[in-house]
Amino acid sequence: MINLAQKDVKHTLGKFLVTAMGVGMLLGIVLIMIGVYRGMMVDAEVLLDDINADLWVVQEGTLGPFAEASRIHEDLRNTLRVIDGIENAEALTFQNIQLPKKPKPVRVVAVGYDPLGTINPINPDHIIAGRALMKEHYEIVVTDTTGFTLGDTIHLVRNDYTVVGITHGSVSSGADPLVYVSLKDAQELQFSYSNNRIRSDRARGFKNTETLMVNTIVGRVKAGYDVNAVAREIERFKHKSVYTAAEQKSILTKNLVQRASKQIGMFTGILVIVSTIIIALIIYTMTLEKMKEISIMKLIGIPNGMIIKMIVQETLLLGFLAFLFGNLFSHLIYGKFPKRVVLEIPDAWMLFIVVIIASILASMVGVRKVIHADPAAAIGG
Repeated sequence: MINLAQKDVKHTLGKFLVTAMGVGMLLGIVLIMIGVYRGMMVDAEVLLDDINADLWVVQEGTLGPFAEASRIHEDLRNTLRVIDGIENAEALTFQNIQLPKKPKPVRVVAVGYDPLGTINPINPDHIIAGRALMKEHYEIVVTDTTGFTLGDTIHLVRNDYTVVGITHGSVSSGADPLVYVSLKDAQELQFSYSNNRIRSDRARGFKNTETLMVNTIVGRVKAGYDVNAVAREIERFKHKSVYTAAEQKSILTKNLVQRASKQIGMFTGILVIVSTIIIALIIYTMTLEKMKEISIMKLIGIPNGMIIKMIVQETLLLGFLAFLFGNLFSHLIYGKFPKRVVLEIPDAWMLFIVVIIASILASMVGVRKVIHADPAAAIGG
């Protein structure tokens, strides 16, 4: 049996492939958008996984250091360490800073921690050069995307910091590069005032005690203890908000990423609809171009079903090729994006199903034209 779709595609192969490539670029962008969302989810969990804490103790009534401002006293760390069920606890700070670099500063999130403590937020697997912090002052570990190298000196506020380590893949929940400094240095960067402010406060009788503040205390629970029970106990007696690792992850992935995910979802949906419309218009145009041939087919007795089958097959083939080109396009460019893009096979298969459904729907405009084609038009010249 003659395959009409094969004959027709072969006749206009160049045009058909160029069209498929054009639609494929749109589908590639759809995959990239989905990958951006996946990347946001991964980035949101990088630091949480590195710290690997069971409990996050923050200022009462706040959602924690990643969602809103939180300030608590550093000495709470010592109090938590003696609570039944707590294995160890450490203080952490988080702050956005600009690292001076030419031609323009680099925006990063600085994590402050005690280099001599028991909870280290630097994942050893991420260190690609140098080492972690070993001193309480004037050392910094940066990620490779900042462009700094081992031994570089970075001037921040009043002091110079030496780059002693470089990590790879260390990012904040907002995909900003992470750098690490000692807790004492971080407190000075975040909470200390300028000399003029200190002199003014002293003249008013105020004392600068904010350098003893931190953003959160993280803790690990002893084996055999219920994490939720320990968290509620701390909330009850210390009047602080306490979140488990699961709750902190939920705050990051739902509260902070939710709005962005909705926006990405809307763009993705719009691109799929646009791709469907483009495929429909292309099939409609291709059908119009061969209306005389279709009329001749109907005149010589070829049933509508065979002609409709040709239209549907061409549409499905166009959608399939567009999907292939889209996958190729997305894998060629995803590494060029400044933020993490995660391409997963299940997402590609889901898009493939959507493309097939969209192609079938798009073919209906050509099918409708075939059904209403007048065989007498073949005689009209």
